[in-house]
Amino acid sequence: MKVLAIDDEPLALRQLAAYIEKIPFFTLAGICGSAIEAKQMMDQDDVDAIFCDINMPDLNGMDFVKSIAAPPIIVFTTAYSQYAIEGYKVNAVDYLLKPFGLDEFKRAANKVKQVYDTQQAAYGRGGAESEPIKEASELGGDADTIFVKSDSHIIRISIQDIRYVEGMSEYVKIYLDSIPKPVVVLLSMKGMEERLPGEFMRVHRSYIINLKKIVEVNKKGVIMNDNAFLPIGDLYKEAFAEYLNQRFWSK
Repeated sequence: MKVLAIDDEPLALRQLAAYIEKIPFFTLAGICGSAIEAKQMMDQDDVDAIFCDINMPDLNGMDFVKSIAAPPIIVFTTAYSQYAIEGYKVNAVDYLLKPFGLDEFKRAANKVKQVYDTQQAAYGRGGAESEPIKEASELGGDADTIFVKSDSHIIRISIQDIRYVEGMSEYVKIYLDSIPKPVVVLLSMKGMEERLPGEFMRVHRSYIINLKKIVEVNKKGVIMNDNAFLPIGDLYKEAFAEYLNQRFWSK
């Protein structure tokens, strides 16, 4: 599991990173001295879990987690016990009250692992049959069609039916015009991005959109044809602005 450590106190951050590296099923994905730094890192790469301080300047940990469209598994670390109830309201799996030792950290790590394993099992990850998507030509499709594996079924999807794709750690949710529920597929956002044609654009760490399905654009993001609001990530704003400028009509 890729795990990110976030704390504005250098000593606490080093200790947190050291604890993460002692857990055999954790890989330290990075250390961040602020929520803003963590946001930038997570826009560039997916992580499975974060251990995040709450009381930080500029952007506190609680508001940071609330701002993530598709948050990973969360454990809060803080010296202030009054945040505990609020932490569970945002689905944090645990809450470590500073100062905490390695044994307490291990207990939190095991909770993270349990949640992670449950997610893995729920979406059929692992094993020889977990390859979720093939090129359409391999399954007798055409350029306008893809085939995906969802649960135990191979599903044929028209490219033009895709509204947007949401990344959730190691799997994606494909939202379609034709059915109300998304199709869940074991595939990375990068893999999905590479397979989709030019009318699709990644606009956020967690979202790829069909540009033809946009209804409205504002300063914070886009509204799709199902009224879903999707944010535009900082790393993707320039490319999206260029796309708009090429098609913008004015006097």
